[in-house]
Amino acid sequence: VSVAKSAESAFRKLEKIVPDLILLDVMMPSMNGFQVCEKLKQNPKTQDIPVIFMTALTDDVDKVKGLSIGAVDYITKPIYPDEVLARIKVHLTLRHTQLQLINEIAERKQTERELQRALDELKRAQIQLVHNEKMLSLGQLVAGVAHEINNPVNFIHANLQHAERYVEDLLGVIALYKQHFPNPPKEIADRIGEIDLDYLEGDLVRILNSMSLGTSRICDIVLSLRNFSRHHEAEVKQADIHEGIDSTLTILQSNLHRSNSYPDIQIAKDYGALPLVECYVGQLNQVFMNLLSNAIEAINERDANRTVAEVVEDPSIIKISTAIQNDRLMIQIMDNGLGIPENLRSQIFNPFFTTKTVGKGTGMGLSISYRIITETHKGKLWCEPNLNQPGTQFFIEIPIS
Repeated sequence: VSVAKSAESAFRKLEKIVPDLILLDVMMPSMNGFQVCEKLKQNPKTQDIPVIFMTALTDDVDKVKGLSIGAVDYITKPIYPDEVLARIKVHLTLRHTQLQLINEIAERKQTERELQRALDELKRAQIQLVHNEKMLSLGQLVAGVAHEINNPVNFIHANLQHAERYVEDLLGVIALYKQHFPNPPKEIADRIGEIDLDYLEGDLVRILNSMSLGTSRICDIVLSLRNFSRHHEAEVKQADIHEGIDSTLTILQSNLHRSNSYPDIQIAKDYGALPLVECYVGQLNQVFMNLLSNAIEAINERDANRTVAEVVEDPSIIKISTAIQNDRLMIQIMDNGLGIPENLRSQIFNPFFTTKTVGKGTGMGLSISYRIITETHKGKLWCEPNLNQPGTQFFIEIPIS
């Protein structure tokens, strides 16, 4: 218990302590109990403290006023300690119960908010996880591999040119030896016959030429990998759309090639004359990857029910067309795969919607592609069935700038 002889003294104490309950005289010098109570209720620090007024039976007190400004009870003088203690106990119990309820409600609301946030985060994390795993991680891996391969391949490719020149010089020297010393000593003649020098001279040049062609091909593939990944390019920039499509096809080359007796999936390009287009290069490449991967899967699903002869007669093909129409870039990717049923066509861009079996698809590829085209690039993405033949065609339309 802390006692204050005046209102001023009470307010000074309240700056240091927060009591569980206040017994407040109504009649006091300088400031009466009602004024003190009103001031207590205006302060966020003290407004919830229960206040019990104490007044003499002879005092002309408006009890309704006291209760209306926030008091919880009145105790009349003369004081009976047992009554006072009983009332104090009741109001402390009520206050503690009130605080407990407030805390429980606050905790419950906080828990609900945290659960809702966790649910929202989980949904976003699922989308982001699929996005990152399917595309961003691929881009980073591709960029890393391309970077690691680039230096040694360039070193080999550059030095092969010197090696070819050196070999030509050595072969020239050998030719001079043959010309001036047509009959070498027996040991040298035996060694020449053992290694078949004439064949070695011709084959060595062919090997170097093959190595040069191989390293050139690797350099082209590395460049395609780097162009495809571009995960570090988050800003809008002018890009060659055909380069992005070709880089994606390079990544998918192994998917186009079929190791069984079925013919490889053919790619038919009908590229129009395109200017450089302002876009998010890496994200647009992700769209190409999703659409082309789906086309390959649809073709494989259809061919699983066809014989090799049927595939040879009606080849599996993906057609890619680009053009400019009314200041907008138009891209069409068409396949003669299994196709999308009409009743599912309106749902394919919904998150997590997939017609694939469990473990074979997340249903996020087309949803992410749709968001990249419509939200990021302010364009359109839609699909239609092929006319008079199986398969599906997807259309991309985005502003040139």
